[in-house]
Amino acid sequence: MIAWFVSLPVIAAMWWAVRTLFRRRGGRRALRYVVGANLLLLAGALALLAAALSGGAAQAAPAAPAGAPHANSAALIGAAIAVAGASIGAAIAVAYTGAAALAALSERPELFGRAMVIVGLAEGIAIYGLVVAVLLIGKA
Repeated sequence: MIAWFVSLPVIAAMWWAVRTLFRRRGGRRALRYVVGANLLLLAGALALLAAALSGGAAQAAPAAPAGAPHANSAALIGAAIAVAGASIGAAIAVAYTGAAALAALSERPELFGRAMVIVGLAEGIAIYGLVVAVLLIGKA
């Protein structure tokens, strides 16, 4: 699972490179480069798969003891992702609803209560993320 987190920056860099390639070159020529790179990656993946399947009998790794430092890493990473995603989502929601609430309040000040309820509902998204993180850390 950690390998996926390590590979995310590589995937982002590849996406940026393909996007730049399509902007600088013609569509057909860039598509040929991308298809060629995909075929090379497919050949490498098939070679790794063949090497993995050609080995002897697989054996399970011994279970990590409860006090091992890496035993709870998946739950902690999940909690961090939950908090980060919920906080970013709440920030975007509050930005839009707050701007709309201020625009409405400038025309009709009596809508203050309703506008704050809407902004508060958007802020609740962050609280849901915190609740999920607490549940994940509690299971760890």
